[in-house]
Amino acid sequence: MSFRERLGHLLPESHRQLYVGGAWVPGSGGGRIDVIDPADGSVLTDVADGTLDDARAALDAAVAAQADWAATAPRERGEILRRAFALVTQHADDLALVMSLEMGKPIAEAKGEVIYGAEFLRWFSEEAVRIHGRWMQNPAGGSRLLTVRKPVGPCLFITPWNFPLAMGTRKIGPAIAAGCTMVVKPAAQTPLTMLHLAALLAEAGLPAGVLNVVTTSDSGGLSSALQADARLRKVSFTGSTVVGKKIVEQSAGQLQRVSMELGGNAPFLVFADADLDAAVEGAMVAKMRNMGEACTSANRFLVEESVAADFAERLAQRMGALRVGRGQDVGVQVGPLIDEKAVASVSATVADAVERGARVLTGGEAPAGDGYFFPPTVLVDVPADADAVTKETFGPVAPITTFTSEDQAIALSNATEYGLAAYAYTRDLARTIRLAERLETGMLGINTGLVSNPAAPFGGVKASGFGREGGFEGIEEYLDTTYVALPVS
Repeated sequence: MSFRERLGHLLPESHRQLYVGGAWVPGSGGGRIDVIDPADGSVLTDVADGTLDDARAALDAAVAAQADWAATAPRERGEILRRAFALVTQHADDLALVMSLEMGKPIAEAKGEVIYGAEFLRWFSEEAVRIHGRWMQNPAGGSRLLTVRKPVGPCLFITPWNFPLAMGTRKIGPAIAAGCTMVVKPAAQTPLTMLHLAALLAEAGLPAGVLNVVTTSDSGGLSSALQADARLRKVSFTGSTVVGKKIVEQSAGQLQRVSMELGGNAPFLVFADADLDAAVEGAMVAKMRNMGEACTSANRFLVEESVAADFAERLAQRMGALRVGRGQDVGVQVGPLIDEKAVASVSATVADAVERGARVLTGGEAPAGDGYFFPPTVLVDVPADADAVTKETFGPVAPITTFTSEDQAIALSNATEYGLAAYAYTRDLARTIRLAERLETGMLGINTGLVSNPAAPFGGVKASGFGREGGFEGIEEYLDTTYVALPVS
């Protein structure tokens, strides 16, 4: 059976519709969205193109299910998530194939995302029964103070194309645990993974209406329409800062709670005292995860001048040796970018750096032929005003600049509107503490190129957004607090 035949088996036409109120429905407009294979630009399959009426029907279903779901015992909510974790793990190979076909990442990396994404379901299955209020005596006497935690209510989740499973479970898991219902709008480029996940959640016993999935080509119209509805109480968005700002503006009308996980421009600092072998290994993880199409991707490599040439040579050797190709082929380590626009953007970024004096050590040009490929690229002598340094590059490009002091390294790192992730390699404990205190970032990896962990709070500062996903903090985003004053005399 070919990969595409397996895809048709995993997602028959009935499961390429909208999932509303516990049923698969075709959508009121009858339109379809083509899902493109980025490895060759061909049409993989299609899904329903939901209308604004479909979105409102999904919110209706979420609202209708909210009261019963909020009243469901926390243990039962947790057990559903635990069963979902088991099912996602059991179907990891199938989910990885679907993901690889629709967004390009190699099968092995796609399976890694499935395992990572499943862990959010397991983590929040355990947090469902640990939603705490508090009880205390009024310091002035005469009464007691009681707090009660309640679900915020129906939510809208807008998920990105680059991590189509994990960015979904990172929102869905805590919402289910807290007792919230939801409407999920996956990216139009990668709707198949979310539809497959919805089917598994239904199999796990999630009641009808708790999760609703609307695929649509009109993401802006959907969010505008639902945010104008007073019944929607929470929006969580992962995507660009430009779109995130629009969603925050729209939230003001109904004073909806919002969580924004937006763009990044992560610095990767290498100090002269670093273990260079470990730094190169960490750089490969931080840069090449998902072909560089990640908000946490190392976007700027700031290397102390005395070790910069050695680091650059080692990194270029490693990146130049990576095998580029279709994500489903054996041995491929770097798949295609998401679309032709992405290739054009990365190409323009590299060209801008070269025009400003940068040198290409490996890669640098998109290959001829079908598909949206770009080779792993290392640039040196990159000026501070190049687009590769000042803007987020969603691709496999590593621009290297140098610094001569810790203060300069920190100043260069903070010279961006973004503040999602940062990485640093050093053996100096005191420096590590200074970096943690001075770097303007929501997450910091010390001697590691991987910061994502379901047990840790994921999120940023400045233009990278606000709110946290994962960790103990993740469920707080879906809970309101009611304070009760209890006189005792």
